Amino acid sequence: MNPNNLFNELRAFCIANADEKVVEKYSRYFKEGFDAYGLTTELLLAKVDEIASREDVDLDLVLNTANLLIPTGKYEEMSFAFALTKKYKKEFTKSTFLSVESWFEKGINNWAITDAICGELIPFFIDKEIVTIDDFVSWRDAANKFQRRAVPVGFIKPFKQGYDLILLLEFIDPMMMDNERVVHQGLGWFLRECWKKQPKPVEEFLHKWKNDAARLIFQYATEKMTKEYRKQFRKQKN
Repeated sequence: MNPNNLFNELRAFCIANADEKVVEKYSRYFKEGFDAYGLTTELLLAKVDEIASREDVDLDLVLNTANLLIPTGKYEEMSFAFALTKKYKKEFTKSTFLSVESWFEKGINNWAITDAICGELIPFFIDKEIVTIDDFVSWRDAANKFQRRAVPVGFIKPFKQGYDLILLLEFIDPMMMDNERVVHQGLGWFLRECWKKQPKPVEEFLHKWKNDAARLIFQYATEKMTKEYRKQFRKQKN
């Protein structure tokens, strides 16, 4: 088995199991467009399990195949790259992290794949001390807006697992003037989750930025506050 063989097998599987009704069902969730075959999650994951069980498939093969899958822009092909890589977590190294990092430049183009990486891979790299938050410095101003979104979203689990909130707030501070909606959503989501556990530092951070940062960040960040309480984070009128 080589990367081209595996790529061709996965593409043939996608074509054989394509369902336009599935595409129609989920396309409304993707403002940037939804380029997909229409596989069900069950079918995709069953195929992932079957491939990962083969003796001639390993992490190196999967990562090399991912380099072919990611640039296609097809939702399921990118999903196969992520889901297969996830199967080999115990073998992850700094080199694996760099491979995953390169996916954004190669073509990650939607929030769903981004958030899957943020929920499963980034927290693992941090928890196992394969990387530190300093390894994400270049992500904050990356050309790909989804890579920028991955910074705050990828920090949600590490925060819940005990990572220092002040350090994380300092790290995302340079991102608060980002001009992309998906990044605003990611920042707001992160701040909301942090506020639930440590409200004081988050509120201080929000007060600092309330007159300058995008309102969507505050809409998400204050979502769990009472209507009256969130008024303090409104932009001050001149």
